[in-house]
Amino acid sequence: MMARSFIRALGALLLTSVLVQGCHRTAEPEDETGAAETPAVVEVRTIPATTGTVEAVMHVTGVVHPAPGAELVVVAPEPARVAEMPFAPGETVHRGDLVARFDVPSAAADVARRQADLARARAAVDHTRAALLRSRDLVEKGVAARREAEDAGRASAEAEAGAQEAESALAAANAIAARSLVRAPFDGVVTARLHNPGDTVEAASGDAVLRLVDVRHLEVVAQVPSGAASRVKRGAAAEAGSPSGDGSSAALVVAADPAFGDDGSGSVTVRLSFTGPVTLPLGVPVEVTIHGERRTGVLVVPVAAVVREGDETAVLVAQGGKARRVTVQLGIVDGAVVEVRSGLEPGAAVIVDGQAGLPDGATIHVAVK
Repeated sequence: MMARSFIRALGALLLTSVLVQGCHRTAEPEDETGAAETPAVVEVRTIPATTGTVEAVMHVTGVVHPAPGAELVVVAPEPARVAEMPFAPGETVHRGDLVARFDVPSAAADVARRQADLARARAAVDHTRAALLRSRDLVEKGVAARREAEDAGRASAEAEAGAQEAESALAAANAIAARSLVRAPFDGVVTARLHNPGDTVEAASGDAVLRLVDVRHLEVVAQVPSGAASRVKRGAAAEAGSPSGDGSSAALVVAADPAFGDDGSGSVTVRLSFTGPVTLPLGVPVEVTIHGERRTGVLVVPVAAVVREGDETAVLVAQGGKARRVTVQLGIVDGAVVEVRSGLEPGAAVIVDGQAGLPDGATIHVAVK
């Protein structure tokens, strides 16, 4: 009897031990090596979100061009022969200097014809005036009828009108002939000479003979993405880097509001004027930095803190030993910082190191500097 009681007690003790061990294994799962797993802790670094100033800075490529009114492209007034071109490329030209003369036979012949027409018209005026005076004298003496004087008056008026028409035609012919002489409208430099004396040329922009530029008045023409055009304002400061790469730059200012084109390129044209002496060569590409919209007293965080998944933009914030994902709306990017327009409060501990791939709710340890 005592033996059977001892065996029952021993069995109950073994069953209790198995149940306890089973409960222990459920509470503390083991990995493949048999060691108990513990939640991973990720070390991160944070900085507080603060208010500050941001400026929209754009980096684009531009080309040095003559400013409006600082370029003269000489084209023949009509098919003609180049008679004279005194200046060679690179030479300085002063305002009023003759830069090209064309031999336009048709223009010269037209002037001669108009001069003859005017001479005949003036002779007709003199003749009809004399006839009018004679007819009036005869009417006063009672020798001629008043109708004859009226006819003479009409003939004189018609002759006067004909003379005026001849004078206008001669002026127009002289204007065309004057185009055969091209003088510099400003001080400048001959940047291209495309023909020589004796060449026959057409009256077309594609057959220009000479290009004159006022090198004191140049500008930079740049292309800016249309999405950023609203941040470029007339009068905004800018700089053009030297193409030599020596680190120097030339100061610019946005000369006009962006001009939208219809070429479907997704960009707009921005003209920038130099604010000092121009040392950059004409036609050279330059890297341009444009200082756009500026905002003060806005919430900013480092660009490195921003994480993106699809269309969502967020930052991770350290809160109670956990990483909390916060969706934000961003504004201007200024170098290493970006404006946060909504979703974040000032002073929030934004994770700036260790946030890559960090899930929402992960256990973290904030490293002390």
